[in-house]
Amino acid sequence: MADDAAVAKELEDLRAQVRYHLHRYHVLDDPEIPDADYDQLFDRLVSLEREHPDFRSPDSPTQSVGAPPATRFDEVRHAVPMLSLDKCSDEEELARWAERCRGLLDDDDQPTYACEPKIDGVAVSLLYEDRLLKRGATRGDGDAGEDITANVRTIGAIPVRLPNDAPAQLEVRGEIYMPIDGFHAFNERALTAGERPIINPRNGAAGSLRQLDPNITAKRPLSMFCYSVGVSSPGWQPQRHSETLDAFRAWGLNVNPRAQTCDDLGACRDYIRELEAQRDSLGYEIDGAVVKVDEFALRDKLGEVTRKPRWAIAYKYPAEEASTTVHDVEFQVGRTGAITPVAKLEPVFVGGVTVSNATLHNMDEIDRLDLRLGDTVIIHRAGDVIPQVMRVIESRRPVDAKRVAMPEICPVCGAPVTRTGDEVVARCSAGLTCPAQRKESLRHFASRLALDIEGLGEKLVDQLVERELVSTPADLFRLTKDELAALERMGEKSAENLLAALQDAKDTTFPRFIYALGIREVGETTAAALAARFGTLEALMAADLERLQQVEDVGPVVAERVVTFFADPDNRRIAEELLALGVHWAAPDGDAGEPQTPLEGQTWVLTGTLEQLTRNEAKAILTGLGARVAGSVSKRTSRVVAGPGAGSKRTKAEELEIEVMDETEFLDFLRQHNAAPADA
Repeated sequence: MADDAAVAKELEDLRAQVRYHLHRYHVLDDPEIPDADYDQLFDRLVSLEREHPDFRSPDSPTQSVGAPPATRFDEVRHAVPMLSLDKCSDEEELARWAERCRGLLDDDDQPTYACEPKIDGVAVSLLYEDRLLKRGATRGDGDAGEDITANVRTIGAIPVRLPNDAPAQLEVRGEIYMPIDGFHAFNERALTAGERPIINPRNGAAGSLRQLDPNITAKRPLSMFCYSVGVSSPGWQPQRHSETLDAFRAWGLNVNPRAQTCDDLGACRDYIRELEAQRDSLGYEIDGAVVKVDEFALRDKLGEVTRKPRWAIAYKYPAEEASTTVHDVEFQVGRTGAITPVAKLEPVFVGGVTVSNATLHNMDEIDRLDLRLGDTVIIHRAGDVIPQVMRVIESRRPVDAKRVAMPEICPVCGAPVTRTGDEVVARCSAGLTCPAQRKESLRHFASRLALDIEGLGEKLVDQLVERELVSTPADLFRLTKDELAALERMGEKSAENLLAALQDAKDTTFPRFIYALGIREVGETTAAALAARFGTLEALMAADLERLQQVEDVGPVVAERVVTFFADPDNRRIAEELLALGVHWAAPDGDAGEPQTPLEGQTWVLTGTLEQLTRNEAKAILTGLGARVAGSVSKRTSRVVAGPGAGSKRTKAEELEIEVMDETEFLDFLRQHNAAPADA
């Protein structure tokens, strides 16, 4: 009996926790924990109820889909329930699902599959009557949702009228989401205005749809992908899911361009792997892929169980958010002296890797988060992006949590830490006399986008600085074989290889050289623009504020940084020493100091995944050639470079009859202009 009492108590606690977090997620649009933590709670509840069927309860959260509708919106009853999906997280589970489906079908039934990205947004229903949008509703608890008609009417991706060949009555279901670019732009505006930023794109979409004033929703960057039908008038009877999506496209309803059919489970696996590889370049957040049986007749045979269809499953990718504890905050010193706080975490698996550190940017960010030592925080990691602390779970704050203070002296060299004017960044005042700044400056100089010195890694730079063999980038080209061979883990062969790499690095480009100098605020794109405008180092060093601001992407702040950098005698000396030591690049054609911009006035768009160049490298090269690189395709677009995974931008370019290049064609084009990287 004691065991039964413990099980009953755990079930009661789990149901209460799940209801609480469902309410915060679906009703308040203010989730307290990441999806992965909620999934653990929910899965534990499901497992316990399966193991102890006598303790099941009809009001358990496992018996419903979402949360009851909020009371401030009118209730909408769904004619056909909006179901949730079962999920899996590896290919073995996917295979078991497919096997279960086959076991419920006849021997001569041969299912094919429809695969789509699982959008991390808000599930909604759109009801069209006489082909006019009559009502929009959220999923709610699956049986009833909220009437959000006025808000969905403000979303440009949702047609208010369907064409005459569409059914007179049609209920379309799909996911409203916030594109990532729009999310970041909205948060930048919010922070500038001193307003509260959105936590994540999914939260932004949900909060936007629950605004009482549709004028507010209209200002939010929302879109929608449509993926199924609830009800429709007689006369239109598609036989497959893929036919439904084809009809949606024909009627002007937005369908995910990566939706595709697969003949067998092997093709589904390939689709899932490819989609995961493209996850960070899609432009919207997904948390997995959905696999469905394509044939409606076979779906009818398979049916549903516990509010979930047997004929579909969600394949979940590794969570990009997780919760963990902050043990400490350390302060690192960057190339420009910036003091950056870094959270030291209880290791947590997120975004496919184990994370133990996360950036906190600056003290203003710590204050905004109200972060304290001992806090439980939500960490976000996507692709190769540095993990970030998104927010603090204040309900889990321990009583002895300690506030974080900015050090008054540099943690590396002991020089005073200063904060100038309106800058949010505090800096070590020592400059290159600080070993940390010297090391970071050398690493930047040797990095791939700068002089790309092969073999000059982090540990080797540490030794060169600590043994006082190198103080400035120019010193690298004065190193001898004997000095290098005497370092740890180096020998004669390694020393010879590094000297050869240094010799190769001398043959560079002017944009790379400018970027390598490490001028504050001058990234690779700005460096390329400066190189194209001024042509020579002498012309650049002589440029005043007015001439610098005539360069695209160079405003007053960047212009001031460039002038200040070259006004420093040490910086000019180092740049001139580098040239005297043999660093060189091909001189541009024409008169020195005149713009060399063959793509002047053109607008290019990059889309998809480039395999031989990073997106930043391609953008920098195009900018250096005089082009403007835009984020969207329009009639003004000159050309589009489309790598694998290119979707709607490529489609729009083709519709507008704009030239589209693949990466091979793009690299050939760059070679014609002597602008392709040597290793591409």
